Amino acid sequence: MEKLFLLGFLGAALGLGFAVLQRRRVLSVPEGNERMRKIAAAIRAGANAYLKHQYTTVFKVFAVVFVLLLALAFGTHGAMLYRVTPFAFLTGGIFSMLAGYVGMHIATNANARTAQAASESLDKGLRIAFSSGSVMGFSVVGLGMLDITMWFFILRYVLGYSDPKLIGSIMVMNGMGASFMALFARVGGGIYTKAADVGADLVGKVEAGIPEDDPRNPATIADNVGDNVGDVAGMGADLYESYVGSILATFSLGAVAGYGYAGMLLPLLLAVCGVVCSIIGSFLVRTKENAGQEALLKSLRTGTYTAAILAAVLDAPLTWLTLHNWGIYAAILSGLIAGCAIGYFTEYYTSDTYKPTRQLAAASETGSATIIIGGLSLGLRSTMVSILIVAAAVLTSFYAAGGHIIFEQGLYGIGIAGVGMLSTLGITLATDAYGPVADNAGGIAQMAELPEEVRQRTDALDSLGNTTAATGKGFAIGSASLTALALLVSYVDIVQSKTEELLDLTITNPLMLVGMFIGTLLTFLFSSLTMNGVERAAQSIVLEVRRQFQEIQGIMDYQADPEYARCVALCTRGALHEMIAPALIAVAVPIVTGLILGPVGVVGMLGGVSVSGFAMAVFMSNAGGAWDNAKKYIEAGHHGGKGSEQHKAAVVGDTVGDPLKDTAGPSLNILIKLCSTVSIVFSGLILWFNLAGLL
Repeated sequence: MEKLFLLGFLGAALGLGFAVLQRRRVLSVPEGNERMRKIAAAIRAGANAYLKHQYTTVFKVFAVVFVLLLALAFGTHGAMLYRVTPFAFLTGGIFSMLAGYVGMHIATNANARTAQAASESLDKGLRIAFSSGSVMGFSVVGLGMLDITMWFFILRYVLGYSDPKLIGSIMVMNGMGASFMALFARVGGGIYTKAADVGADLVGKVEAGIPEDDPRNPATIADNVGDNVGDVAGMGADLYESYVGSILATFSLGAVAGYGYAGMLLPLLLAVCGVVCSIIGSFLVRTKENAGQEALLKSLRTGTYTAAILAAVLDAPLTWLTLHNWGIYAAILSGLIAGCAIGYFTEYYTSDTYKPTRQLAAASETGSATIIIGGLSLGLRSTMVSILIVAAAVLTSFYAAGGHIIFEQGLYGIGIAGVGMLSTLGITLATDAYGPVADNAGGIAQMAELPEEVRQRTDALDSLGNTTAATGKGFAIGSASLTALALLVSYVDIVQSKTEELLDLTITNPLMLVGMFIGTLLTFLFSSLTMNGVERAAQSIVLEVRRQFQEIQGIMDYQADPEYARCVALCTRGALHEMIAPALIAVAVPIVTGLILGPVGVVGMLGGVSVSGFAMAVFMSNAGGAWDNAKKYIEAGHHGGKGSEQHKAAVVGDTVGDPLKDTAGPSLNILIKLCSTVSIVFSGLILWFNLAGLL
């Protein structure tokens, strides 16, 4: 049975190989005229410079944590931590970083090429942007399977571990490095991109009355750089962490449920099958000229739904041959269906082809206050559907897998449902990652003064990208809720195995209740810190753009060039400074909670942050996406069109939504899982501290 884990290397090879082919396809397209190439080079240089500074900063933090983990693993109380964990922590962080870098590299090379392709036809623009997104999507799943399979064989054959429960417990801890890196990438990149976006919109669009991505705007290059470091590099690290985390959590639950190596093998086989299905689905993404948003959405749905249906069909024989259990297959189906349902309802609440976003755009008729109120209402209302979908998936997967008979098997069903939801991540992430490329393509088309029809095509692709980005975030947070539950169970199992006392996990236990309050508090504090980071960084950009408009004579009549580099430098400095506090709090709170309240308090804290974080993330993502698309709906000629008072109100609404949907919201799903993995990794320390009577 163990030798079948070699199929993980096959899945990694398929994913990475397809990514290489898609990269070649993108790079075979011309980059456009000299001005387009120059703009693209400036964006690429800014993105590379930011990532260099970010990785340097994160390396220092990783070095400190690595030394701490070594001390726990090899110190006097070495039993607190498995000795392989510090090294797995490093590889998880490196692979997560690599996933983000690969996506950013192809995105900054595809933006001008997408603009050039869009000058020929809408379909060519869509296919080049989607191909660049495919590089990101299939790199993430390929690297994820490579990391997981590599560590399984190291533990099984190099270090000689033979107990599936022990291997599963160790591998759950391996996700901490990926979560840690993903949080830095998401928060730092999100602060960068939204600081630039807010600064560019408030001064350029609202105050100066110039179009989006106008070359006269000093923040326009920083804005386009931000699309890459936040919405591509940050998202790549984020989804890598989600993908790997769901598989590793199910590894542990499979062993605990008594399925042994078969229970660990099945999630890996589902991932390999998902790669094949995603490759097939990606060939079906194409559209016709002058297609509207509904037709463009249908094109992407054709690819993603085909991949999901193929996976549903192929997962049946895989499940039967591995576990001989149709209930587990029903749990997998519930995850697949829940993922598609979350995607559909996210589109419903954020796409301007549907009633909610169009009603939100109509609220601009009475000013910015009403459109902000409407967006908040829409976001809050949209959480109901996502929560009910996840709740239905949890109950269905638990009972279908036999949880009413053997509790641990039901929990395995919940974990495998999360893997099913993310099994076709290759194409799901491709539809998400293509959006920032289309956004950059529109910016390049504007700055390079390409014909108006090119900008219309890139705007159509960009608007679609806002919806698919919200869909991708919905997948991430939906899977995070299932994975968080699996990790919570793993934490309880690991702690219970290390102590003879039975944990009192009743909700009436004061330690549990206080822990839940702390978890909820963490969600709100973390959201506040990330949004405040955007606010402070954006203030510096607003002041700088105003200064340049006032002091540099000739900008508005194209007689002088803005100082783009100053805005890029301000965004870089602000993002790197503001990302530290949220990341460190996410690590510190689980440890401090455990030291003060013990393992029961940690369980409560994990439950509180999981529930509140899930609801908050859905609210932020959908509200922000709807505000953005309401603005684009007005720009398309509705409710007064560009430059009208309604448009200015919509820009204000979009500006409010920017840090919600691209900084705080998507970071919350990482926060949920990072809290879980940190709690698991430091469970030995927390137990020793409490049992030693040091409180």
